Amino acid sequence: MSEATEIKYETMTVKSIRGREGRTIEKWEKDGWELVSQTPGKIQTEIALRRPKKKFPIIPFAILGGLAVVGLVIGVVVSSINGGESSPATDPTAPSSSEAPTEPSATPEESTEPSPTPTETAGVETITVDNNAEFAAILQEGDYCSPLVSDFAEKYEGKTIEFDASIGAMNNHEGFTTRHDLLIGAGDFSETASVGPAFQFRDVNASNLNFTDNDRESFGVGDNLHVVATVEKYEQQSCLFLLEPVETSFR
Repeated sequence: MSEATEIKYETMTVKSIRGREGRTIEKWEKDGWELVSQTPGKIQTEIALRRPKKKFPIIPFAILGGLAVVGLVIGVVVSSINGGESSPATDPTAPSSSEAPTEPSATPEESTEPSPTPTETAGVETITVDNNAEFAAILQEGDYCSPLVSDFAEKYEGKTIEFDASIGAMNNHEGFTTRHDLLIGAGDFSETASVGPAFQFRDVNASNLNFTDNDRESFGVGDNLHVVATVEKYEQQSCLFLLEPVETSFR
């Protein structure tokens, strides 16, 4: 193949939750990417993608550059002409702004309506499926890479959410035996089906989870939980929705 016709590619690596690789690949293929390889890990699969680089013609850029130069010259000429003209004289008979008569302001009437109570202005502090339709929708979303998930994470960053959940996967964080990355799914644990975002508690230990039940000596994959957590961020490449645990209880 000659150099003139050689295709050059741009490459990208993304991560997907194990078992959901097909959805992730399909999503990027719609944008023109093609699969190169998959490297499975304990929780995530690393997916390598590529697509041909776009070629931009030189002539249009040359034309745009010429137009920019012409526009600059015209701007300088107009500026020179305007600079040579004298500014219009002010009318001596026109009253100055400082001489304008002032009218006494009307005395405001006292409001007879009571001010809103704190509960009326504070709004709902904790987001649940009962008081937020957007949250209810993403917990039923079949694609954890859906724009609905990323939009929700961006809109409600720093807010507190509360929902029934389960531990779908658990891995040591960067090799530490007492620090974990927990994959949190919506609803009851299932090995065959899952809906909603791929929530994650990253780099946590038992004390970080703030368990309300101190009688439990261990926790792990398959445990059904009730979670109260703070929205951190959504990672575009991995489609992970990061949460900061506030309170965790077993169901």
